[in-house]
Amino acid sequence: MPRLVSHPDEVIVLKRRFGQGAAKIDRYIALDGYAAAQKAIAQGKDAMPGWIIDTMKASGLRGRGGAGFPTGMKWSFVPKTSAKPKYVLVNGDESEPGTCKDHMLFREDPHAVIEGTIIAGLAIGAKTGFIYLRGEYRTLLNIMEHAVADAYARGFLGKNIFGSGLGFDIITQTGAGAYEVGEESALMESLEGKRGVPRIRPPFPAVVGLYGGPTIINNAETIANVPHILLMGGEAYCQLGSERNGGTRLFSISGHVERPGVYELPMGYPLRKAIYEVAGGILGGKELKAVVPGGASCPVLRADEIDIGLDFDQLAKCGSMLGSGGIVVLDETVSIVEFALRTIKFYQHESCGWCIPCREGTDWIKKTLTRVYEGGGAKKDIETVQYVAENMMGRTFCPFGDAAAMPTLGFVKKFRKEFEDYIEGKKAGTPLMTEEHILVGAGH
Repeated sequence: MPRLVSHPDEVIVLKRRFGQGAAKIDRYIALDGYAAAQKAIAQGKDAMPGWIIDTMKASGLRGRGGAGFPTGMKWSFVPKTSAKPKYVLVNGDESEPGTCKDHMLFREDPHAVIEGTIIAGLAIGAKTGFIYLRGEYRTLLNIMEHAVADAYARGFLGKNIFGSGLGFDIITQTGAGAYEVGEESALMESLEGKRGVPRIRPPFPAVVGLYGGPTIINNAETIANVPHILLMGGEAYCQLGSERNGGTRLFSISGHVERPGVYELPMGYPLRKAIYEVAGGILGGKELKAVVPGGASCPVLRADEIDIGLDFDQLAKCGSMLGSGGIVVLDETVSIVEFALRTIKFYQHESCGWCIPCREGTDWIKKTLTRVYEGGGAKKDIETVQYVAENMMGRTFCPFGDAAAMPTLGFVKKFRKEFEDYIEGKKAGTPLMTEEHILVGAGH
């Protein structure tokens, strides 16, 4: 289990970090818990929604699940009136290999997720919130259910929250361990008791979402930030990060580093510094070979490309993504061919099969890379892999096809010679990567 740690400069989400007992409601309250929800209610029923959304917009908070969409803007898309009930949906599925930050929040600070969900509901006029946890997180489900029960017992949830006359209920739910339901429309399908496959959009969830009602869907870390932002102010939170990327971020740093763990760092924090100072450098003093900067779906960076800030915009400019913040560090001993094969095996297994480019493309890439890895490949196989991956991009109902194609293209383009060496029979001397190195904390 990676350690839950924080950088001493700015601590926001991990304010109630490991060892403080914040999973218990009395301790959470003693650490400013539920003060933000009461501050929002104190604005008055009419002014409250606008005040919350304006504060979120000023904060520069962008979705921590991977897409990085501005949170306040997303909430503002929900119509003020609706014939159908509105919903808040917290995405805690956390299926991206290399990512284990939400796991820590559910375990150590569950009331922050609950309070953030309440505030989101107040912002859009929702009466019900769902906290959807990864199917394998059975222990965390128990923690969340106890926390929700305690919040009901204190009057923080129910028909008259905080004595305000407003009602809000929270329901916890787990999936069946499918990567696909991390996609927001598939998540809604799963909650409705159907097969977890993506919906055609438009309409978008903010207008027609869960059970046909307006719905906002946010990652658990995003929601856990909300109470802190309301207490400290949107502008103050924004100033902690980089341009257009407000606040701090939880990073799951794993792989070949001396100190793997979940770290809170300011947005825009230098990747090189995160690896060599925060995480203690490369394990055993070896040389760095590559870094996956934001979870398995993000294109790989070479060792000479890590002088870059960890935010959505800077990584996009260099052809990768910040994603879910899962930084996987690979040393000089790693076989990129094997790493690419392991990655596509995961995506081929997890494809829901709804879209032909994804269903067939992941299988073709897996078979071709298997042939290359086992020594039976031909030079045309590299072009075949690249061609198939490129033709998966942008041709599926959800981003899953892109998530499988982008890392594949990154591996082939940036480490082409290594693939050619395998084809030429130069496989010797590339030791097997262990599962712990690659998928630490991901549950796969």
